[in-house]
Amino acid sequence: MSYTLPVFLAHAVALEQEAADRYLELADMMEAHRNDAVSKVFRDMTRFSQMHRDEVKARVGNIELPQLRVWEYRWSLPPEVGGEEGFDYMMEAYNALRYARENEVRGMEYYRSVAKEATDAEVQRLATEFANEEAEHVAALDKWLALTPRPSSTWQDDPDPLSPAA
Repeated sequence: MSYTLPVFLAHAVALEQEAADRYLELADMMEAHRNDAVSKVFRDMTRFSQMHRDEVKARVGNIELPQLRVWEYRWSLPPEVGGEEGFDYMMEAYNALRYARENEVRGMEYYRSVAKEATDAEVQRLATEFANEEAEHVAALDKWLALTPRPSSTWQDDPDPLSPAA
């Protein structure tokens, strides 16, 4: 199913708002448990999501966006927000960055799928642009991950998100 421009932009704003809200909840949770390093990572991700949301809103201009209800969105879970089941308040920054990277990859894949299915040229152009921006976020997180120590030997068996096989 293809998107109209207003419906696509409404999805893009909602995606970034949901990501910002979720990252803020996680930052607060980490802060409540005095895990300040990870709280900082999630607060940074909150700011990045808010900035991206504001950029999308600026592009909306005078286009009237539909007020979609939860069941009207074309996803079961917003693409940039993964489940927090099993979230450990003692997690380390590396794990938080991996979580954020996975979310950005989902956002990138979502926008790529919209671009691929779009019949409206402007939706296709914007979805491609947003997918490229998400790819930049993934690349930035890859650099950040490369500079962040792995938390412990128990993570040695986990796939490294920076390896070609990941």
